[in-house]
Amino acid sequence: MSSLLNSSAVKRSLVACLALPFTLLAGHAAADGDGVWKNGENVYAKVCGHCHESTVGPVIKGRQLPPQYITAVVRSGFRAMPAFPASFIDDKALQQVAEYISKAPAPAAKP
Repeated sequence: MSSLLNSSAVKRSLVACLALPFTLLAGHAAADGDGVWKNGENVYAKVCGHCHESTVGPVIKGRQLPPQYITAVVRSGFRAMPAFPASFIDDKALQQVAEYISKAPAPAAKP
């Protein structure tokens, strides 16, 4: 049992579950206080990057993932990633971030 608790997948899932309430509480404040997202890069930086630029979620930039796949995963959730309803991120902003992610280059390797 203790070896299961030490697995990295369990730790990432636990961190994601603990971080989710704080992310949801940030809600519209993450949209720069006016309820409007600036562009796909803005959405990525304020929502997606918290997990996908750290060790919580997988790297998604630089993989040329299709925007349709990204929007489906965001709306439905996948494994440890929670679903984000339209009340959190509207369809237009979701499409913008999906296009940004699908075209973004891979992040620079960390030394």
